[in-house]
Amino acid sequence: MKTAELRQMKSAELHVDLDRVRRHLFDLRAQSVTEKLENPHQLKWARADIARILTILRERGEKIT
Repeated sequence: MKTAELRQMKSAELHVDLDRVRRHLFDLRAQSVTEKLENPHQLKWARADIARILTILRERGEKIT
């Protein structure tokens, strides 16, 4: 997800998206243990998306859970 797209989202939407990406990362980790991932870079991309969202939330002074 692009940073410009994330900056246009409301804080509540970012929190929902953060939860979604965290669940996706959890699923990818479980999948990588039990079976081979089609694209191992998905783990890196998910972590980068989480970092982008957290950065924007911190810039806005939001509480992060």
